[in-house]
Amino acid sequence: MSCCSGRCTLITLCFLQLLATVERQVFDFLGYMWAPIIGNFFQIICVILGLFGTYQYRPRYIVVYCTWAVLWVAWNIFIICVYLELGSLTVETPALTLGAPQSISWWREHGIGCQVSNTTSSSTNPVVSGCLLDFKYVEIIHAAIQILLAIIGFIYGIYVVYLFTEEDDSFDFIGGFDSYSAYQAPQKTSHMQLQPMYVDGPAVE
Repeated sequence: MSCCSGRCTLITLCFLQLLATVERQVFDFLGYMWAPIIGNFFQIICVILGLFGTYQYRPRYIVVYCTWAVLWVAWNIFIICVYLELGSLTVETPALTLGAPQSISWWREHGIGCQVSNTTSSSTNPVVSGCLLDFKYVEIIHAAIQILLAIIGFIYGIYVVYLFTEEDDSFDFIGGFDSYSAYQAPQKTSHMQLQPMYVDGPAVE
């Protein structure tokens, strides 16, 4: 396949997903966001499987990658809903922190231009002001990027699986009988002509 094919595009998408997920994982570790950390870990594993399956022509691994992409999109949609505080969801929801103390987005206090005041060892809600972009929108942008890459990766993953399946079918159809006949020993042809044999027997009166 040429480099402009769906296979090479999917490999590029997998690399982009790995970079975006590793970057997100670093900041989730800094903020002790344990649920996103676990999700990012599975994302990295499944993207590596998809990358390996695409490079080594293993459609089953790509199917696993595509299946996880659906779950990954759903998880990031949930994260967006949390940071938009839709319904009863809040940024302190246990689904993100797993009940861990002082578990909050790293961007809350370390965003661009943020100035933190009233910070003590026992303070869980420091006063943050002057942020160029609120931490909620930073997390929403991260989740939106993951959703976009996952959707594109899912589409190309299905396409690449289809290409691999078509190639296997065409190979079996074109080369199957030829490969079978190639292993057959050549039959010897005989130039002798078979002629009927007459056996003398007792005459019938």
